[in-house]
Amino acid sequence: MNIVLALALGGVIGALLGLLGGGGSILAVPALVYVLGLGIEQAIPMSLLIVGTASAVGVLPKIRAGHVQWRLAAVFSAAGIPATFVGSAIGRHLPQPALLVGFAMVMVLAGIRMLQDNNGTGTACTVGDSGINWRRCAPRSIPAGFLVGLLTGLFGVGGGFLIIPALVLMLGVEMPIAIGTSLLIIVANSVAGVFSHLSGASIDWTIATVFVGTAIVGSLLAGHLGARLDTRRLQHWFAYLVFAVAAFVVVDTVVASL
Repeated sequence: MNIVLALALGGVIGALLGLLGGGGSILAVPALVYVLGLGIEQAIPMSLLIVGTASAVGVLPKIRAGHVQWRLAAVFSAAGIPATFVGSAIGRHLPQPALLVGFAMVMVLAGIRMLQDNNGTGTACTVGDSGINWRRCAPRSIPAGFLVGLLTGLFGVGGGFLIIPALVLMLGVEMPIAIGTSLLIIVANSVAGVFSHLSGASIDWTIATVFVGTAIVGSLLAGHLGARLDTRRLQHWFAYLVFAVAAFVVVDTVVASL
């Protein structure tokens, strides 16, 4: 029965990833915990596998199109990878109810980001043909990269809802390049996050493989469909779904603790 559920859930989350270009992975942990009945210590590394693999598939066309800023991705990853180990270490000392409530708060933050329409860019990191102005960019990108890595290790989220605004609004990166660069950063952080959790959790590799496989298929199929849909409106409705799931997580956790 769990295999069938994993097939269905993987397809749904993959479709959301394909339609929205991210964000859908925020439902991976709740789906694994509340639908498949896994403990959060198993759900987090499995979520990272799903997020990392889907992002790796999604970043390939971005690389071919030249929509990845490699040096900026390297700076974010260099700050984020150690932070994933810090986040997973903190998580091992927190009870499951605290992690679930914290994850619900991250979901609310992600939902708020999805409702915001920020089309402009902030202060540019590039100056003419001289490349990135690291004196201006490093003090912003290093803390942002560390925060994203911390959330990745702690809650098993990719952090694209934070990376893209940081790249666009704080660093002035154009949206197409921000999306491609974000996917590469998510891959690096997710790989580090999986390794940081391997010693403390046993992963059901059968369910993980089925989940990841159908997520990839759903993402690829939905990616073609997304060009014909009003993804902005869909993203707003998805944000409301995220708020509803976050409320359910909090209520269920509080009731179970009484």
